Amino acid sequence: MRMALTFDDGPNTTTTMHVLDVLKEYGIRASFFLIGQNITEASRAAIDRQVAEGHSVECHSWTHPFMTKLSAEEIRAEVERTNALIETCTGTPPMFFRPPYIDVNELMYRTIDMPFICGQGVEDWVPEVPANLRAQRLIENAKDGQIVLLHDMEGNEHTVEALKTAIPVLLEKGAEFMTVREIFPRCGVDPHVSGKIWTELLS
Repeated sequence: MRMALTFDDGPNTTTTMHVLDVLKEYGIRASFFLIGQNITEASRAAIDRQVAEGHSVECHSWTHPFMTKLSAEEIRAEVERTNALIETCTGTPPMFFRPPYIDVNELMYRTIDMPFICGQGVEDWVPEVPANLRAQRLIENAKDGQIVLLHDMEGNEHTVEALKTAIPVLLEKGAEFMTVREIFPRCGVDPHVSGKIWTELLS
């Protein structure tokens, strides 16, 4: 059961690090979709660690706007500015893009020359959803070829706790975790499909 855990809205010096601690404990690689303006001198330590521990670092825009309300020029700026800074930090440009709020339109697909990623969410951006329910949803929704949408935004410790519960159960069920860059070739899928946003590679 090939799965890709992905995390939005970092980097930061707290929750991102706690997520990395859990992933390291289980020897799991994941993907982090960064907001450009969250990359600071302090939070770059999280990016350095992501790279050193084998995770992929991807693009989630510069300011996390509703990009369907933007012009092509503004869309391009949101992505290119983020990509350039990530490449400066990691030495490698992002390969994948996750649209903020999973808000997409035809102009975005035409303007952003990257595969779009969605993912199976567990409503972990909602503070009222407790850790045990997030873990339960992770376990119950799991399937081969799945991208999972999670958040390492500052203070989102319920997701850290959910990972501690769900990962060992999923590993017991035969889950093999990998980055978004790894899961497409492992599933024999080309991510470069015009107008497509990916969650389930094998559906």
